Amino acid sequence: MPLRQSNLWRSIFRHPYDGSRRARYLQTAANVFLHLHPVRISPAAIRFTYTWGLGGLSFLLFILLTVSGVFLMFYYVPDSRRAYDDIKDLGFVVPFGQFLRNLHRWAGHAMVITVWLHMLRVFLTGAYKKPREFNWVLGVSSLVLTLLLSFSGYLLPWDQIAFWAITVGTNMATATPVLGNSLQVLILGGPRVGQNALLRFYVLHCLALPLILAIILGVHFWRVRKDGFSASSPGEKIDVWPHLVSREFLAALNALLALVVWSMLVNAPLERLADPTSTPNPAKAPWYFSGLQEMLVYFDPWIAGVLLPLLIIFGLMAIPYLDANPHGVGLYSFATRRWAVSGFVFGFLLWVLLIVIGQFFRGPGWMWYWPWESRAVAKPLTAKTWNFPLPVGAAFVGAYYSLGLYLPRRLRPEVFGALPRGKYCALWFLTLTMLALPIKMLLRLFFRVHYVLATPWFRV
Repeated sequence: MPLRQSNLWRSIFRHPYDGSRRARYLQTAANVFLHLHPVRISPAAIRFTYTWGLGGLSFLLFILLTVSGVFLMFYYVPDSRRAYDDIKDLGFVVPFGQFLRNLHRWAGHAMVITVWLHMLRVFLTGAYKKPREFNWVLGVSSLVLTLLLSFSGYLLPWDQIAFWAITVGTNMATATPVLGNSLQVLILGGPRVGQNALLRFYVLHCLALPLILAIILGVHFWRVRKDGFSASSPGEKIDVWPHLVSREFLAALNALLALVVWSMLVNAPLERLADPTSTPNPAKAPWYFSGLQEMLVYFDPWIAGVLLPLLIIFGLMAIPYLDANPHGVGLYSFATRRWAVSGFVFGFLLWVLLIVIGQFFRGPGWMWYWPWESRAVAKPLTAKTWNFPLPVGAAFVGAYYSLGLYLPRRLRPEVFGALPRGKYCALWFLTLTMLALPIKMLLRLFFRVHYVLATPWFRV
């Protein structure tokens, strides 16, 4: 009996494939992976220049990280007395161990970048608008979990760069007033980064965060399937299989090939064994959190490390509910969405700028070093700065937010007049808070202003 006519084959593949349209529909509906797609789709939705394949690539990297992470777990023990030696063994003892670690490390960084860019693409094409508002919220949640996954895995090699990056990152959160000690015990399991912290980060990285992210991704894909693709065009639709599926396969194959080649050529960094008594200068957070570390220069640690990140997350999640403009869905259209596109791209580039500054312009003592300045020459750690007097600073901040909330509706009523008062105030409070950061950066860089408003409770 031919294999395709056997009971085993038919129990797995319930519908025969003869190349007809009906057979393609049945195969798509019966396959758990293909069923994530609609049966038919607009030709505009499969253009590479529309999606850039970023959603599928992000999921591919998540699968790759899961598989490579499972293999790494066979050779790694979350014990501060041997974690570093286990990582060394991957490079010198375990067959293909260095390649496996490289692949896992660079795939993690690549996933952070692809999820960021995927969010940018979704915003620019208006794909977050009705009826896809909640799916945008799920996407923001996926971005946060991706960052936390990468951050939690940063400590596991237990070398100097990992130890102090996590120390810097967790210090920002534990600086929160009132809750600081509780957060410190919750995150680190004690007063400092040690064995308890390593075990917590290991469990978070290998079990808790991947499980939560997998659930959110499942719901995210299901909502894409139910809500439909945002891109549409008049005329005949085309079959998802083979038109879209073949493109997804080729994009995944090319991305995997590029990542494998990169992992063969570039080793993941590994410094000497973590030493709590030897602090590197400067001690930097992971690159994707160096923007938060840069904000420590301008604000209190709990504001830069907790309050502003929460506002960023809340602001991103609120975008589809604050944007009342119905135009521009499924299109790269600046003409119909000038304010929204300008504001989001400005915020995106501002975050990239903060990362660039933290990575390339901050030297010993976290002092500013221009590219032509030698970092071997240490600058004074107590640079001369000054604060606004308290009444002047309070008046400045009050006038900034008062005028910022009053003028847009007054000057552009055709754009902002139709917004309900609550949405309008929330939108412009978040926008003004975002604009306050570059203003504060310019005041610090060119006028040496440390704090605009310095009180016994907080400083901004």
